[in-house]
Order: sequence, then C-alpha cells, then structure tokens
Amino acid sequence: MKTKIFVLLCLLFLAASGFVNGSAKKEKDHVRLFELKKGDLSLKVSNWGATLVSLVLPDKHGKLGDVVLGYDSLKQYTNDSTYFGTTAGRVANRIGGAQFTLNGIHYKLIANEGNNTLHGGPRGFSDVLWKVERYVKEGDKPRITFSYHSFDGEEGFPGDLLVTVSYILGSKNSLSIIMKAKALNKPTPVNLINHAYWNLGNHNSGNILGEVVQIFGSRITVLDSHLIPTGEIASVKGTPYDFLKPQVVGARINQLPKTNGYDINYVLDGGKSKGLIKLAAIVMDKKSGRVMKLFTNAPGLQFYTANKVKNEKGKGGFVYQPRAGLCLESQVFPDSVNHPNFPSSIVTPEKPYKHVMLLKFSTKAPYAFSQS
Repeated sequence: MKTKIFVLLCLLFLAASGFVNGSAKKEKDHVRLFELKKGDLSLKVSNWGATLVSLVLPDKHGKLGDVVLGYDSLKQYTNDSTYFGTTAGRVANRIGGAQFTLNGIHYKLIANEGNNTLHGGPRGFSDVLWKVERYVKEGDKPRITFSYHSFDGEEGFPGDLLVTVSYILGSKNSLSIIMKAKALNKPTPVNLINHAYWNLGNHNSGNILGEVVQIFGSRITVLDSHLIPTGEIASVKGTPYDFLKPQVVGARINQLPKTNGYDINYVLDGGKSKGLIKLAAIVMDKKSGRVMKLFTNAPGLQFYTANKVKNEKGKGGFVYQPRAGLCLESQVFPDSVNHPNFPSSIVTPEKPYKHVMLLKFSTKAPYAFSQS
C-alpha cells in the first residue's frame, strides 16, 4: 500500500512539473517587443520581465546610438542571468539569509545567491510574462504600461500583489519609468527597480571607466562579505565611494578588489522631501557628449559597474565584459525588511507603493562636469 502511495505521489509530482514547465514554455511563446518613438528618442521594451531592451538617442554630432546593453534575440532575455534591463522584484537587491519576520510571522524565501535571495528569487518579476495594459506608440506622450499579478506565496513572499510598470517618453528627450504596486490582502515587502545597464558611449563602445559620474548621496549602507547590509550607515568622505563631486568611474575603482568594482547602495540626500522626486545622479560620456540625469522619489540608489558580466554575447554579436555598463538602480535600501533603522519597504492594502524615475538626456554638460 505504501509503495502504491509513493508511486502515486511521484506521478502527481511529475504531472505538476510538466504543467509548470509547459506553462513556462507557453509564456515564452508570447514574448513580444514594443517600440515607443518621440523626436530623436526611440525606446524598445518587452513584456518579458517588463524589460527595457534599447534606447536610441543622438550624440553631440547628431549620430544615433543605442546606450543600453542587451541582446538581439528576445529568446535570450528569457534565459538571461545578468538582468539586462529588467524589472526586478518582488524585492529587488538582496535579502540576507533569504528570510524575514513580518507582524510576528517568519517567512522563508527561496535562496538564489548563496544563502541569500537576490532580485526576488530564482523566478522573480524579471522572469515572468507581463500583461500589456496600454500601448501608445507615438504622439505627444508615447507610453506603454505592463501589469503583473503576483500570487500569495510566490517565491515565498506573502500576499497577492498587483504591479504595474509604465514607460513614458516625454518632452526634451526624457523617459519616465513609473512602478506601482498594491497589496490586495496582506502586508508584504516591495522594492522594484529597473536594471538597465547604461553605456552612454554606445552599448558596444567598450567599458564605462572613462564616464564621469556624480551621485547625490553622502552616505552608504555598509556591507558584510556577502554584500548584505550590516545596518550601519557610513559617510563616503575619504573613500572610493565619494561621488559628491563629478568623478571618472575608473579613477578609484581598483581600490575595490573584493567586489571588482562598484556595487553599493547610496543614501540619497534630500530624502526628507518624501514623495517628491530629487536629482539622484548625473552621468556624462565625454566622447559622445551624452549626459543622463536621474531623478527619483526613492530613498536609495544602487551603483553597480557590471562586475559579474563576463563573455556575454550581446547586440550585434558584441561581447560584453566586466565594466561594460553601469547600473543606477533607485530603490529602497537592500535588506531593509531586516533593518528597522532603514526606510520601510512594507506595502499594505492601505498603503500602496509608487516608485518614480525620470531620466533626462542631453548633450549639454553641467559646468562641474566640463571641469572634470
């Protein structure tokens, strides 16, 4: 009798696995690419992971170029481990020990980076098919809105969550990315980011070591050896993390051998103006003349220099290596659910989530950058 029960359970497990795998394959058959155009800007996004695939804009000579690392084939995005351009969640960045306690209940998540959870787990929001809610390709305000219903218990997180991500092209070469989430029945942590890898020289122009960066964050969240915050917040003064004045990315990057580059969360200044967007960072590529300004309402900003990207075959066959691009991920602090002194990442049915990013592109360098 026990043998029969065991066999039956095995058959049920195999059937369930086949269903899941079949569903995943069916999802991948519906992956699509969408384009938004306004003036000199051309944006391509995918419904797989609500992913930013490319952004084409002119340099100082008017020559168009794609400034986002990525792939030629949409199929490659469904097998991607670099998170190129994706929307990461339910909780982006790291959760230490893949666990947390909320309202007295202990939640165990699925670890996918050692003992920790990274970017929502092995099948986070970057690895699912999103629904297209609205799509306006051209006109005064081209836009697309994706939605995703995350179920209670997905990757171990509590509660049903309804999420939307909108990409909107605005005036004067600007791109807005607006992320919203509503908890439908239980409190849950939420931290959504856009994981675009930027190279303002063009995605295939080599590394970003010569790009000039300014970050408006005078403090960082200190990390342990596993890149998990200790809870301490420290000043950037006198460290390689000080970008309060414009600095060339490569000037001090070799002072960070443990991480092979930058991978750190900044506590953004001006955080007291809750809900209002503030200037978080500026990037300039001297050769192309392109400048990108990032404004956000988030309290933190992860600065990452593609340290783990290696021999990644990208667009046009170009092979990306470490430091081929840089990420500026505005966010709630990493592992905030385990640090009461960090800004809260908890979303409730009464308290929805809204994360705003405004990217402004130009070829007009701020004065401080022209002196760098």
